[in-house]
Amino acid sequence: MNAVDLIVKDHRELQRMFEELRSDASTRPTLAPVMSTLLFAHSRAEESEVYPAARAAGIEEDVEHSQEEHLAADQLAERLTGLDPESGEFGDVLGELVEAVTHHLEEEEETVLPQMRERMSAEELDKLGRRFLAARAEHLGEQPGDMTKAELEQQARNIDLDGASTMSKDELKEELEEHADL
Repeated sequence: MNAVDLIVKDHRELQRMFEELRSDASTRPTLAPVMSTLLFAHSRAEESEVYPAARAAGIEEDVEHSQEEHLAADQLAERLTGLDPESGEFGDVLGELVEAVTHHLEEEEETVLPQMRERMSAEELDKLGRRFLAARAEHLGEQPGDMTKAELEQQARNIDLDGASTMSKDELKEELEEHADL
């Protein structure tokens, strides 16, 4: 149940899906929605459970950067879901998404996750792992456009964005889009 191990396991599964999506275009109509669903649920679970715990452990700067990368991945995933899997544009956006997410996974595994192992006890990581799995399960089946204002506010807290609670959902979404690390 170690949170770091669970996160890395998801990363490997996403990378496997990326490889299949890029190498076999015939899988895109069925595999792309599955990949998008896992990516979305994984991201929301990190944002709601893992990133606040990492910030509390003193990993603020790396969490902010990771959140900004999530914002970019959300934008790309949302674009991808609206495209015909057989179109050339789908392949282009898929390439952008794979590149952005792969970069994020590598950075997270080099910075945030090792620091969590150093600064958090095994018991804390196990409890966090259970919360991560519960949050991920809660979000399975959702897509980037399904985000609630509370989830957007959590993203804003993760990047230390002031005034989020006074913004409308649309204003907050727009403000967060400006912070995406594209």
